[in-house]
Amino acid sequence: MKDYDNAVAFLGQWGRFQLIFFFLLCSTIVPNGFGAFTLIFLTDVPSHQCLVSDTNITEDWHKSIIPVKAKPLLSCSRYRLDVVRNLSALGYIPGRDVNLTDLEQENCVDGWSYSKDIYESTVVSEFDLVCSDQWKRPFTTLIFFLGVVFGSFFSGQLSDRYGRKLVLFVTMAVQTVFVFVQAFATSWVVFIILLFINGLAQINYLAALVLGAEVLTGNERIFFSSLGSCLAFAIGYMMLPLFAYFLRDWKSLLYALSVPSVVFIPLWWFVPESPRWLISQGRVEEAEAILRKAAKWNKVQAPNAIFEDCKTHSKEQYTVLDLLSSNFATIYIFDVARFSLCAGYFGLSFNAAQLSADPYISCFLAALVEIPAYISSWVALRYLPRRLSLIGCFLLGALPLMYYPLDLSNLSLTLELVGKYAFTTGISLIFAYVAELYPTVLRNTATGICMAVSRIGSCVSPFVLNLRVYFTYLPYIILGSLAVLSAFATLFLPESFKQPLPETIQQVEERER
Repeated sequence: MKDYDNAVAFLGQWGRFQLIFFFLLCSTIVPNGFGAFTLIFLTDVPSHQCLVSDTNITEDWHKSIIPVKAKPLLSCSRYRLDVVRNLSALGYIPGRDVNLTDLEQENCVDGWSYSKDIYESTVVSEFDLVCSDQWKRPFTTLIFFLGVVFGSFFSGQLSDRYGRKLVLFVTMAVQTVFVFVQAFATSWVVFIILLFINGLAQINYLAALVLGAEVLTGNERIFFSSLGSCLAFAIGYMMLPLFAYFLRDWKSLLYALSVPSVVFIPLWWFVPESPRWLISQGRVEEAEAILRKAAKWNKVQAPNAIFEDCKTHSKEQYTVLDLLSSNFATIYIFDVARFSLCAGYFGLSFNAAQLSADPYISCFLAALVEIPAYISSWVALRYLPRRLSLIGCFLLGALPLMYYPLDLSNLSLTLELVGKYAFTTGISLIFAYVAELYPTVLRNTATGICMAVSRIGSCVSPFVLNLRVYFTYLPYIILGSLAVLSAFATLFLPESFKQPLPETIQQVEERER
């Protein structure tokens, strides 16, 4: 079969078709920048203390009913209200007539009162996810990422079977509906069920990435995979704190974040299916029709037979079993180790939101550092071997984590941003790298499974961060060690720099030999 890139070379580079396709596809990725990071604001813990609604106690007892040993405005107990009520009725003054440390304490049986200095309300204040229920906060994040894991696993196979375009727009529609519906959740259980389904739909990013990698060629593909799609994600990420700043009620925030995806519905009539995928399904005429339309947009003449010597592939459907049983399954095995990229990326992203007293500024800084990271990945993909670039990202991300002085806030902030920069660069590189390793007939399945496995890292990241209660530096030691081990594993991956995308399993096996 003639090389696909050579067959479509008549379109040229960066014509009208490529430019419109590039910007439209990038725009579909912007809402993914909200994604998991919305949980930074939805699940943030406002200052709170036990609610005391009893008006039959004096002002002094109102001020003293919360134990002074409790962390200010983060209390989970109070002095027994019935005892305090009796002491107040007898005219005793706390601290003078009564030794407060001798009083019995009780849980916040009447609920909590939450500060509204930063937020009007969050999911935490709505469903009281504090004190004995504080474990539900990281579990909420885990549920979202589990949705992403399952979505990544199954969407790849669906996309390889039914097409990249269909999966892209269906998942965008699901994402829009369930982000909106989440705001109507009447309980925490209902909320996390809807959140899980929202996580399932986040893989429209994956479908868009593969679609762009297959439609665009040469430097266009590199620019889209490493810079265009990632910058679109970063734009959404940086927009999030802006939305959250003006919409401090969690329901209003969800309403607003569901709107952008609705705007993309008309794009169905402008974004084409992947010609590579159509050819892999034996639908050569449809692929040629798309390219002839592209030729008209670019004002160039298409050849009479674009794929004249094209051997149409059988319409045999491939599954994950074909991926694991093929000779290049070793690529996937070593690729699993790179789940540490997501662990480091999301771990530092969620932790960076705590670097400042203002969560909006913290979130924006964490998003801003991604811009130079994506530019670096684009330069690396264009000029450097894939393995060398990825190993460099792992090591650069690991070194700052191995030395993390918590007592020097400015240096800690700098090191954390360096680590975030390195892991972000690696995330951008890895998506393009994986897309280059697998054939068209299994590319989306392989990329989806790789994304699903790597998202295990994002699932564990909230719990890794919580390990600091046992040993302050433990989260950083774990993330740094995983990065070093992954750098070693990357040495065994094949190189794809300056090689055409494989179309069939046989081409990959021949390249391996």
